[in-house]
Order: sequence, then structure tokens, then C-alpha cells
Amino acid sequence: MQTRFQISTRGPGLYEFTRDVADWVQGTGLLTLFIQHTSASLVIQENADPEVRSDLQNFFARLVPSTTDPSMVYLTHTYEGPDDMPAHIKAALLPTHLSIPVTEGRLALGTWQGIYLFEHRDNPHQRTVIAHLG
Repeated sequence: MQTRFQISTRGPGLYEFTRDVADWVQGTGLLTLFIQHTSASLVIQENADPEVRSDLQNFFARLVPSTTDPSMVYLTHTYEGPDDMPAHIKAALLPTHLSIPVTEGRLALGTWQGIYLFEHRDNPHQRTVIAHLG
């Protein structure tokens, strides 16, 4: 089984889409999620306390700041905007695919785990995540 999830983003941050995936899966197998972009990532993270998401976003913004930051002057890929190359770096540090067991039609996630698209660009985007259950 395969499908695509379209996720609209409004700028940097973590966008949960666990419910969409949970509503789609059935049977038993291994679910693979793959994002078709080089400036966003997929992560499994806590879905109870929103401070976890804001802390992660703030950490990565500090770890890899915009090219307007003097510490990033060495970057040369800047023609798509000051957030583009830092977004590529963040995507290189974080996963672009996830594997999640599915048992009897249910995602085998822990109690507080959710599936997130981590948007690294400043502007809104339409992101595509391919899901394969085998």
C-alpha cells in the first residue's frame, strides 16, 4: 500500500500529522515515511507538551542560524534566500525517512510519540510525504 500526504506549512516549526497516518494504516507491517524535499525533515517526537516543539525549533535555529548571521558568512548557496542553505543543513542533520511498525492496524508508537514534519524554511510550503506500508 502506498499513499501521499500533503502537509501545508506556515514557516519553521513542527507539524504533526500522526492522526492522518493512523487513519490510513491497516493490517500489520512496516510503515516507511519519506519526505520528498531537501529543506524539511521527518521526526518522531513528544506530542504532549508543545514546549518540546518550540525548544527543538529554537535549538536548531541557534545551531544553524540564517545566512544573515555573521557566523554563517562562509555559506555560498544564498540566492534562494538567507534561510535556504541553513534549511538544507538542518535536513542533512535530521531524518528524511522514518520506519514505524504497524500491528493490527495501529501504529506502534509510544504513549507520547507523534509523527512530525519539521519545516526549516521561513515561507509557507506544500510538502509531500510518501507512505509505504509493506
